[in-house]
Order: sequence, then C-alpha cells, then structure tokens
Amino acid sequence: MIKVLLVDDHDIVRTGIRMVLEQMSGISIVGECQDGYDALEQVKSSKPDVVLLDVNMPRMSGLEATRKITDLDPYVRIIILTIHADNPYPRQLLDAGAQGYLTKGCAAEELEAAIRKVYAGQKYVGADIAQQMALSMLPGGAKDSPFDALTNREMEVMMLLVRGKKAKEIGHMLGLNDKTVATYKYRILEKLDIQNEVKLTHMAIRHGILEGDEIGLMKS
Repeated sequence: MIKVLLVDDHDIVRTGIRMVLEQMSGISIVGECQDGYDALEQVKSSKPDVVLLDVNMPRMSGLEATRKITDLDPYVRIIILTIHADNPYPRQLLDAGAQGYLTKGCAAEELEAAIRKVYAGQKYVGADIAQQMALSMLPGGAKDSPFDALTNREMEVMMLLVRGKKAKEIGHMLGLNDKTVATYKYRILEKLDIQNEVKLTHMAIRHGILEGDEIGLMKS
C-alpha cells in the first residue's frame, strides 16, 4: 500500500484529489493539511511514502517545504502540483528534492502513474511541464523566468519577503542571522534588477510565484 499525504491550502482541491485517489487500488491517504508547517508534522506522525505538495501556500512555500521534508526524511517522495505548466521554478523544486512535477489539471491516470513511479524511485515530470522546460533551453524558445537566476536559498528568502516577512522572522525561520538575510535580500534585488520589495512582490505575482489572493491573506 502506497501511503499518500495531501498538502494544499484549498479545501476544494484536496477534496477533488482525495476523491480521485480513493478510486485507485493500492493507494491510501494517510493525512491532509493546508501548509508546509503542518506537512512537516504530518510527515513525522503519518510516515507517508509520497507527498502531493502544492507550490503556492501561505506561511511556507512549496520550495521551502520540499527542502525541509527532504531533510527530515530523505525517503519520502514528493510530487509537486501546480496550476500552471509554465510555473517559474520547476528546476529549483526538482533540485530541492522533488521527484515529480504535475499540473493540477492532469488526468487521473497520469497522477496515478506519477505516484507509482516516484514510489518506485523514478522521476516523473508531466508532459506539458517537460515541454516548457525543454523550450526554455532552446535558442529563441520560451523565455526563462528571471527567478531562474536565484539559488535555492535565495528563492526561499524571496518567497518569505514577498509574503511580508521581516528580516528577523526570516532569519528565525531559516536559521540565519539578520546580516545574512540582508545580504540575501540585496543579492535578490540585484539579480532581478529591481529596487525594492514592492516591485519584487509585483514581479512574483506576474510570474505566478505569488497568487493575488495571498496579498489579502497576508494583510488580514
């Protein structure tokens, strides 16, 4: 039996995925949660084989959650679920430890194939995402995201900055001192050729890293 943990901040999405998985033989849902923090606790308690992980979540991004889950238990397989095929950082997520990458609009058969393949130790990238990744590497092909220039750690800091976290909070969450966080912030703005966090937030929304409705959640 393949034990699966669902992580997505939208209840209706988790409900839909759960209904699909319940029809698959040999696959059992051992837990559900809505953000990366709860996912870490669920990984400890439920011991899933596979985690289906959303990219855009409040409090902790999919990238940060991927790194922390992999550090916590390197035997857990992670499949990233994203709304858009042209999500700006599949390479960073795969480098961070994800074994699979799918869009939420994929067919049930593809989701099942991905779960079984990553459980068996293989990688699985949805055809639409693989095509976008391949095109971005061709001369004159799809344009790379500006965020591709950032390292994994810079991506983690950036994700927290655009969610309104202050340097002290970011340092506490990532185990960094204030000076190091400030250095990362400077590098991020320099690499992206922007001047402040407001423009960084606008860029994150424009490239699909931050969803517009998250702004309201952060202010509430």
